[in-house]
Amino acid sequence: MTAYQNNWKTLVVGLGQTGLSVARYLGGKGVAFAVVDSRENPLGKDELEKEFPNTPTWFGEFQLEPFMQATQLVVSPGIAVATPVIQKAKKNGAEIIGDIELFVREANAPIIAITGSNGKSTVTTLVAEMAEKAGWTVYAGGNLGTTSLDLLQRKQPDLYVMELSSFQLETTQSLRAAASVILNLCEDHMDRYDSFNDYVAAKEVVYKNSKLAVINRDDSLVKALKVDVPSVSFGLDEPSAEQYGVRKGYLAKGDQQLMLIDEMKVQGSHNVANALSALALGEAVNIPMEAMLDAIRNFKGLEHRTQWVAEINGVTWFNDSKGTNVGATIAALDGLSGKTVLIAGGQGKGADFSPLTEVINKKARAVVLIGEDREQIATVIDEDVNVVYAEDMPEAVSLAASLAKPNDNILLSPACASFDMFKSYGHRGDVFMEAVRSLS
Repeated sequence: MTAYQNNWKTLVVGLGQTGLSVARYLGGKGVAFAVVDSRENPLGKDELEKEFPNTPTWFGEFQLEPFMQATQLVVSPGIAVATPVIQKAKKNGAEIIGDIELFVREANAPIIAITGSNGKSTVTTLVAEMAEKAGWTVYAGGNLGTTSLDLLQRKQPDLYVMELSSFQLETTQSLRAAASVILNLCEDHMDRYDSFNDYVAAKEVVYKNSKLAVINRDDSLVKALKVDVPSVSFGLDEPSAEQYGVRKGYLAKGDQQLMLIDEMKVQGSHNVANALSALALGEAVNIPMEAMLDAIRNFKGLEHRTQWVAEINGVTWFNDSKGTNVGATIAALDGLSGKTVLIAGGQGKGADFSPLTEVINKKARAVVLIGEDREQIATVIDEDVNVVYAEDMPEAVSLAASLAKPNDNILLSPACASFDMFKSYGHRGDVFMEAVRSLS
């Protein structure tokens, strides 16, 4: 511990990119604070000590002392609120919040809040591009790109578009979004939550006090949520009046056909759903329709999200390394036409893989499995599906190429986290793409 001042009451729990942004925010407000991190040398330690040399710090295994002194804990998303010392601080009367709570207390522009198990980054980026097409000043951030508190240092925008994870929402109480959406719900982060219901409850915070809730009527779990604010829905069926959906091959609102789906550059029914949700969100804050449709027509998708990589010998390769849970892999696999060789596996985060069975039976030519939980995935795949194991990504790519037939797809969509073999899902996707390109 280093302790040069004792008048602090706010404790920053967890450093890294988010914790450092919190420290800078508090420092700019003249708020005395201390910092704890369970790591001996956390990311951001050098910057913190340089910028705030008199700030008390505790690095290494959490100690009770600073938690008992604090009246407010600002907890980074990577640290579970259920951590015993945090719960003891809460019982001692401390307020438990996160950086998003600090952000929404100060933000003076409308906020669109986007959460869900899958598609958050895509929809966040698409809505931001819609606003940009309209000539608005718009900032996208939160769980994507720039941290929320760093956005407050910029000129006030016309709109904030925020991707919010369950971890961020569970420490947020004051969000009053202009429009909000839970895109979908499936098991994720079950290594963090005691039950799926706890995970869903964290997501539901996004709808509380929202001016408009955007509801995915194709997702039975989202549709079943009790929403106490005005709502509009989207889905892949024909929409009723004032709702969003698909009509005769068009993106549609009620009876109005807006644009042909075939004009979209990104493939798959999940991307159609993403576009519809973005339209509903954008309409809620009065982004002009032409700007929104222009953005959809020109949207090329994000890296590592069913990203086209190459076509080699009549086989098309897609990188969906961001598919870190079962629902994402189902959406990616189901969204591709024809047969697909699937590359999957990694750290399963305690998830149930059985929902993969049906879509693999329907869409998969074969499955190549890698990583820590590959055998667990194999148990849910029917015996008549060809399953092979690979020890690393280059071998997986080579095996997949040998199993595919002309006009097939090969899809990396792991349904798992990446940290058993890679630095991040981005690193995993990069290694995959490099291995694919080495084939041509």
